[in-house]
Parts: sequence; C-alpha cells; structure tokens
Amino acid sequence: MARKRRRTADCENKQAVQNRSSMVTRSQSSSVKIRSDDNNNKNRNSPPVVVFAHGAGAPSSSEWMIRWKNLLHDSLNAVEVVTFDYPYISKRKPPPKAEKLVEFHSDIVKMIAAKYPQHPLILVGKSMGSRISCMVAADNSIQASAVVCLGYPLKGSKGAIRDGPLLQLTVPTMFVQGTKDGLCSLESLEVVRKKMKALSRLHVVENGDHSMKIAKKNLKLAGITQEEAEECAIQAIALFVSEIIGAR
Repeated sequence: MARKRRRTADCENKQAVQNRSSMVTRSQSSSVKIRSDDNNNKNRNSPPVVVFAHGAGAPSSSEWMIRWKNLLHDSLNAVEVVTFDYPYISKRKPPPKAEKLVEFHSDIVKMIAAKYPQHPLILVGKSMGSRISCMVAADNSIQASAVVCLGYPLKGSKGAIRDGPLLQLTVPTMFVQGTKDGLCSLESLEVVRKKMKALSRLHVVENGDHSMKIAKKNLKLAGITQEEAEECAIQAIALFVSEIIGAR
C-alpha cells in the first residue's frame, strides 16, 4: 500500500511539472456511485476481470497491447486480463465498420462474465476497441461495472464526431487521452462528456499522441519518461476502478 501511495505522489508531482491536472472530472462525477442493478451478483471485494480490446491497426500480440495488458493486470490486481483478436486480423484484411464487430466482441465478454460471475467486469479498449467496448457496454445484457477508453477515436475519417456510443452509455466511463491525439481533441471530448448520461472521468497525457506516446523532446522538457507518463495513467485508471467497484 505504501508503494502505491508513493507512486501516486510521484505522478502528482510529474503532472504539476506539466502544469496540468492528471485527473479532470465533471463536477457531478466527484462522488462515484454504483448502480445496484449493475452488480447484484458481484462481490465488490473481489478483484475485477478485464476484457481488453485492441485497436484497428495492431493485434492483441502487439508490443503496445502486451505492455498495457501487464500494466492493467498489475495495477488493478485483476483476476485475469483477457485479450483477443477480431476476426479480420487473421484474414489480413482492413477492419470493417465497428458495428460489425460488436456481436463478436459481445460473445467474448459474455463468455468471460460467465467464467467469473462473482468478479466485477471492466471493459477496456484501445482506439477502435474502446469504441466497440462502449457499444457492448450499452447492451443491457452486459453487466459491466466500468469502461476504460485508451485513446477514444471520437473523430471519424470524414471529420464527423462519433459520439453515438458514448451518449447511449449508462456505465461509468474513463477516458485516457493525449493532448496531441488527432482523433480526439480534448475540447470536442468535453462537449460530448457534458451530454453523456454516464459518469465520466478524464486523464490527460500531456503531449501524448493517439497511443499516449510522447515525443522525446517533450519528455525531456517535462522531466519525465514515457514509462512514468504511462504509470501515472495506469494509477489514475486503478483509482477510478477501485472507486467504482469499492475495492480500495
């Protein structure tokens, strides 16, 4: 526990150097409450199970996915972090529309939920995987405790704001976004968050791109490493999840 507190303090100090709060929360989200119908069969003292979906361009075996899978597992003390590949990956084809992947994703989630019925279910996704995770979580038959979006792709290929899945959500949702993410400006995301029914929280990665990667010159100016920036993000996620499931 002391180690976690020390890490959290380090993250706060690094964010102070960058002159930006690491946790940006809507005022009505400052007190996190669980809907009782979401967790009737969940033991809040049980560690969560995580279903982690990859983005459009790289499979679950990519270096980025493996690193974040391990970060999630360790920080959340997860009973398991499950990753998978959408069918188009093995066929070496470009990804179809996200809507066509929802059923496959839902089947994976239902299988894992059935395997761990007493454990809170957390849906995590990178980019496209986060958008589909939101679509899955909006299904009333999926009793997810929370959704975590790592680089939500709010802006479509033609510039349209793809906020539909977010506006349908009632599950607490966390966004981890870089300030240099071309697919999701913080300003656009804030407009959407104000319209969301679900509680939402935002962790900002200063100078991070769509994958939260920070250019070396910006790391040097801020006096941090990429690993430290990611550690701050993962600690913010862990805090959010612990508040949601009540497993402090």
